[in-house]
Amino acid sequence: MTERIAIFPGSFDPFTNGHLDTVRRASAIFDRVVVAVMTNTSKQPLFSASEKTALIAGALVGLPNVSVVAQSAALTVDFARHLHAQFIVRGLRNVQDFSYENDIAAVNARLAPDIQTVLLPAKPEYAAISSSIIKEVAAFGGDVSTMVPANVARALQQKLGGTIQ
Repeated sequence: MTERIAIFPGSFDPFTNGHLDTVRRASAIFDRVVVAVMTNTSKQPLFSASEKTALIAGALVGLPNVSVVAQSAALTVDFARHLHAQFIVRGLRNVQDFSYENDIAAVNARLAPDIQTVLLPAKPEYAAISSSIIKEVAAFGGDVSTMVPANVARALQQKLGGTIQ
């Protein structure tokens, strides 16, 4: 039987508890999950790729079948092929995410019909959490400790100031 490998791509700026939940759920489904820190050319990142990779790795302690890599110069499907992944995992928070991710999945299916996209709906407690909202709250000194892993909350505090409860 072939090892089932999935990638979970994203800009993860920052990595949230919703992302973490998606990774945990994917790690129970697939033999191996690779969190792929990708570059979103339409966004100005707060954290560098190496900072994000280290923060995510710190949050994933205890998940032995999950690894983290950074990739900035490839299409997601090309990177998936490079890793011999047969699946792309994406999290969905709402209907807007579904519409967006469904379009991307359709394009990816044209580019790589051998790679399947798996959409995992967010648990209700994570549906309103986004990296953009977290950065906004943290920038104004709000408490984000319930929305991100502890190491990410500390990194946000160091980068943006504010307090951690």
